[in-house]
Amino acid sequence: MPHLRTLIAATCQIVMALAGASAAAAQAPGGPCGQIVAACQQAGFSRGAARSGEGIVVDCIRPIVQGTEQPRRATRPLPQIDPQVVAACKARNPNFGQRNAPPAGATPPGPPPPAANEPTTQAPPPALPAGAKRPNIVFVLTDDLALNLVQYMPHVLKMQQDGVTFANYFVTDSLCCPSRSSIFTGRYPHNTGIYRNVGADGGYQGFLRRGHERTTFATALTAAGYHAAMLGKYLNGYQPKRDRAAPGWNEWDVAGNGYPQFNYDLNQNGKIVRYGSQPADYLTDVLSATAVNFIKQQAADPPFMIEIATFAPHAPYTPAPRDADAFPGLRAPRTPAFNAAPDPAAPKWLMAHPPLSETDMAMIDNDFRKRAQSVLAVDAMIGELQQAAAAIGAADNTYFVFSSDNGYHMGEHRLLPGKMTAYDTDIHVPLIVTGPGVPAGRTVEEIVQNIDLCPTFTELGFTSAAGNVDGRSLAPLLHREKVEGWRTVALMEHRGPLRNLTDPDMPGLRSGNPTTYEAIRMANAVYVEYASGEKEYHDLATDPDELRNTYAVLPDDRKAALHATLDAVQNCHDAESCRAAEHAEGTAARN
Repeated sequence: MPHLRTLIAATCQIVMALAGASAAAAQAPGGPCGQIVAACQQAGFSRGAARSGEGIVVDCIRPIVQGTEQPRRATRPLPQIDPQVVAACKARNPNFGQRNAPPAGATPPGPPPPAANEPTTQAPPPALPAGAKRPNIVFVLTDDLALNLVQYMPHVLKMQQDGVTFANYFVTDSLCCPSRSSIFTGRYPHNTGIYRNVGADGGYQGFLRRGHERTTFATALTAAGYHAAMLGKYLNGYQPKRDRAAPGWNEWDVAGNGYPQFNYDLNQNGKIVRYGSQPADYLTDVLSATAVNFIKQQAADPPFMIEIATFAPHAPYTPAPRDADAFPGLRAPRTPAFNAAPDPAAPKWLMAHPPLSETDMAMIDNDFRKRAQSVLAVDAMIGELQQAAAAIGAADNTYFVFSSDNGYHMGEHRLLPGKMTAYDTDIHVPLIVTGPGVPAGRTVEEIVQNIDLCPTFTELGFTSAAGNVDGRSLAPLLHREKVEGWRTVALMEHRGPLRNLTDPDMPGLRSGNPTTYEAIRMANAVYVEYASGEKEYHDLATDPDELRNTYAVLPDDRKAALHATLDAVQNCHDAESCRAAEHAEGTAARN
């Protein structure tokens, strides 16, 4: 009997929710909540179909309005809804889609404040200034591309001549998914909750569960009228045959395991296309052709935004067949850190690595050569995209942004190829921008991070990011505007060591797999606190290759200031609090 009463009560609640949704649609068919109901109906959701995964309330309306993941039983993807419509619906009825929700025309109390670290709904875009024209944005994001590969990319070098190079650009974590999550949302890992590529605190599923897909630069730009395209690599764990396109993207051409560059699936706007092993199937070239076609289609209907996220030069470092013989005899750079013995005060995770053997170095050289070969296709793609923008008369109104999700070490500190450390080889990556109003050949020295890309893209598009971003727009720095109180530290947050064998970035035994740490990178120093209690400090003015840990000899007040600054930044939760924490004063920021 108790079980039966519970079942009856639950059934009544579902019926009431369905009735509320029906009433909303009937009372305000043209209103924002009514538009959501209509979109769900058009997508195939209906009353009484919850058991089959097609319930209009539980499987469609509620996930859209509340920004949550669909129930696992859901059999249909959510329709794409303009974030402005969702925001207007929630403003009118913040409980719409929940049990006992009042009808859409009712006047509800003010919406409750969001929970800590919970993504907020995208704010409506501001009005376009008189006479302004929204520019196009082309964002090329490479995978594991270190600074030492830029020299092999002539179109990127030309971008440096024609635009702005950010000399001190750092990622929030030298790992794919945490870094990309920061790029999409403008938030630190401690606010996205994404620390790994797989598992409960990482990957595509973690990003989806936390509702982050609805507060990205893509949702903000499409709400402002942009046509947005996502091409290539999205987030680790995305499966083309299983997973839908993310909100905010009008064009979706995304792969799952595209690392080999051949024999992969692309989800192309919901259609699964299999590519084989012929030269024409080379993934970087396919992305290039798709992006060029997208640009040409926008000739009569700008503005557009494209993210082309290549899998190159990630392992297995597959070059285009035409480039397989490039750079004969090329070797990895022999910097002072190459094969350098760890400092006696180095952290324990680094101390155990033996010297590189001749075989190790030959392997590193071969891999470095393949990486240089593989970025040639990426570079050629940039040239093709620039030509496509010029062909539709958009060259003077298009920003081109080139970067990487993280760096890569190859022999430094005796480590075999890998990433995830707090050393500059892994956290310091290129960021180069050309476009309208961007001065040629300029270098910006301010410390910037990947959390800044989301608010930068939205400001360039004359709109705004979600209210909970941690980053700051780089637009003033791009356009030589005076900026007060810019950050003096960058924050890195890493969770380790990695142990999941399904992770494509699972490091080898000698590739470096540091334990959990937080770090701050200053203009001429880096400070690391490991979960083990160990601390690391390098004065980059005297130790640019980060070979000597001098934390033990720092004055006590310096140690205290470093810890206080790190603690403040890793506990900030929005642009205002992060700005105050990142702008370290006194001994913490002293070089």
